Parts: sequence; C-alpha cells; structure tokens
Amino acid sequence: MSKLSRQQALLDLVRNEELWSQDELRKHLARLGFRVTQATLSRDINELGLVKTAEGYSLLQGENGNGHGGESGGPPVARLIREFVTEIREAQNLLVLKTTTGSAQPVALALDAESWREVVGTVGGDDTVLVISSDKKSAGKLASRIREMLA
Repeated sequence: MSKLSRQQALLDLVRNEELWSQDELRKHLARLGFRVTQATLSRDINELGLVKTAEGYSLLQGENGNGHGGESGGPPVARLIREFVTEIREAQNLLVLKTTTGSAQPVALALDAESWREVVGTVGGDDTVLVISSDKKSAGKLASRIREMLA
C-alpha cells in the first residue's frame, strides 16, 4: 500500500476517532492493513501537520487541502513554544523543555522542522522534550533563542 493511501487513512482516523497516542494510531492503521514503524508514523504525523491536543490527535486549525497548516507544514515554532513550554533547563549539551501535558511531541516536531544547527535531534515525550545539541555552547545559544520566544 502506498504512502499516500496510508496518510489518507491516518487523516480519516484522526477526523473520526479520539486517538491519544502514536501506539493507538499505529494499531488502528494495522487493523486497516497498514503496518508502520514508529519512525514512519512520526514522519507521517509531521508531514500531515497533525498535533496532539486535549482531545487526542487532530489536524491543525486552518488546514489546507493537503493537511498542512501553513506554508511550512505546521505551526510556527515560536507559537508552539509560547503556548506550551513552561520551563527550560540546561544540562551540558542537553536542554530539557517542560511543556503542558500532551504538548511535547508537537514542540519536538516543530524544533526538528526548523533545522537549526544547534539541534542535533529531539525526543518528545508527553510533557518533556529532550533537545540534544553538539556541545554546551550550542545548547546555551539554543536556550537563549527559546527564552527570547517565551518573552
């Protein structure tokens, strides 16, 4: 089955079901005949502009025909940081961003989508994003950039 048909099935699921986790999304897709890895599902979520809300996964407000929220395919990282990040903690080359419950994955996806040199990668949980930088100096620059967005 093609990527397009898998993504269309994913869109149909989030429009019609309250799905709270990627594992639930993966299981529903499997019942429809789409066997996907967590990495593939994460890419699909990002490409389609899906976000995790208090009602489960959903499409961004103001979506266009291809599922993307805007020209960049998702909400601006500054908006997500202002709305959801509650605390920033530095630990050597790592940043720990505390978010409101259920908001860490959209924030992590938005940070990854920016392709900032300071970001090697992110891991988004439920209310915590781990941001990995190449060194302490890069992590400090990134922390400053994020704090400016919070101001």
